[in-house]
Amino acid sequence: MRVLCIVLDSVGCGHAPDAADFGDAGANTLGHLFERIPGLALPHLGSIGLYEVLRQADPQLSLPETPLLPNSHHARLTEISAGKDTTTGHWELMGAVIEKPFATFESFPDDLVAELENAGDCGFLGNEAASGTEIIARLGEEHVATGKPILYTSADSVLQLAAHEDPAIFGNDRLQQLCRDARAILDRCGIRIGRVISRPFVGTTRDDFKRTSNRHDYSLMPPATVLNQLKNAGIEVHGVGKISDIFAASGISSSHPTKSNADGMATIDRLWADQVEGLIFANLVDFDTLYGHRRDPEGYAGCLREFDAWLGGFLEKIDPEDVVLITADHGNDPYHAGTDHTREQVPLLTLNTPPLAENPTFAEVARLIEIFNLKSSI
Repeated sequence: MRVLCIVLDSVGCGHAPDAADFGDAGANTLGHLFERIPGLALPHLGSIGLYEVLRQADPQLSLPETPLLPNSHHARLTEISAGKDTTTGHWELMGAVIEKPFATFESFPDDLVAELENAGDCGFLGNEAASGTEIIARLGEEHVATGKPILYTSADSVLQLAAHEDPAIFGNDRLQQLCRDARAILDRCGIRIGRVISRPFVGTTRDDFKRTSNRHDYSLMPPATVLNQLKNAGIEVHGVGKISDIFAASGISSSHPTKSNADGMATIDRLWADQVEGLIFANLVDFDTLYGHRRDPEGYAGCLREFDAWLGGFLEKIDPEDVVLITADHGNDPYHAGTDHTREQVPLLTLNTPPLAENPTFAEVARLIEIFNLKSSI
């Protein structure tokens, strides 16, 4: 059988009950977009329950009337893990609840930076919490002049390293090795940072520096998830996008990295057309990286329209025995203050699944294990 789970990265549907604890009271990624973007319509997502999910939070929200497909189910999922980052969200979706939050920093301690400098045979610029596009624009020219990579973090549990792709300046191969070394140092020291992220860029001046699609994430090794159980039972797990990175390849049978949402959707189409059995687990990241963090609501709405148009064609390819789940891992309200993720509930829209639980958590998605007639051990 074929099961597809798509994570629309950051497509939240209203602030979580504990959002105020995260500074995110009032955040509502989808709700605010529908309120403020004239004519926004997502008819195919609506046909599998998105509009009903949004009406649960705000019955006054003006939304089109769209008939529901008879084999669809929908729910709002509430995260119970201690975090609002990509890693925490994905892990809970696959059944691993994170009770202790990952480590976050305003700047990294001197002893850790010294180890990184020794491993990379280089010094660093930055070492601060910052927006990636802003810090590259601000320090990029100094990086080009000195060859020192840019070290930074954010409100998430991440250690990010940015460097120019030109080998004469630093080079992507060297940057990836430095990130692997950083991951090993953190793990050896017991520092629970969720992800080390490489941020290669190109350009010559602050006016044209641009991050490339050659980003790579190096995640902390996750606890056991439903992915491990599936793989151990001989069921193929195909990661699309950054799924393999998020789970440190644990429980992944094959990985299909992508450079964009369009690339991810094309990869899903290819795997589906090839009648690939097992679980296709995909992350579509453009919502988050290109529009949420950059607080670009018009771009975010356009990205949603592009996905919905693709979904309209894909729905015609789903057989009665196929199972599809569409969800998200956190919010990133482009109207909210700052540039970071927002603590939100997320939609779960399914086709051909058993009925969904009442008041479900993110781990409701892990119940997909039942679809393969296995008893979940998570």
